Amino acid sequence: MPLRFVTANEMQVEQLPWGPHDWLCRPGLVEAEQLLLVRVHMPPGKAHAFHRHPEMEEIIYILEGTAEQWVDREKRILGPGEIAHIPKDVVHGTYNIGSQTLHFLAILSPAKIRGPALIDMSQEEPWKSLRPFTG
Repeated sequence: MPLRFVTANEMQVEQLPWGPHDWLCRPGLVEAEQLLLVRVHMPPGKAHAFHRHPEMEEIIYILEGTAEQWVDREKRILGPGEIAHIPKDVVHGTYNIGSQTLHFLAILSPAKIRGPALIDMSQEEPWKSLRPFTG
């Protein structure tokens, strides 16, 4: 039965190359159809390099640390309490440029989609030349 409350005991932890993900809201955990919520812990020097979500929009909310955040070809340095909004199917990337672990929330919608959740764009132009990343 889907949960109505998610504590540290119920959250689903997933290990991804750019850091551990604490899933707090997603189908199968709660009755989510429109929302995904994940807390990401990105170590120094790591990144979720350029990618896009064909069917979802996203908000990235910085909790702790410093992010070099790209939305399309625009870059901003974000700190705690700041966000980036990424419209559906727009290429974006999050890079930890600080010396501490970057902690942020990613809120995506809708939760239920038909196609792939994300498509890597980091090895395609202009993205691979715009912000090369080898980590």
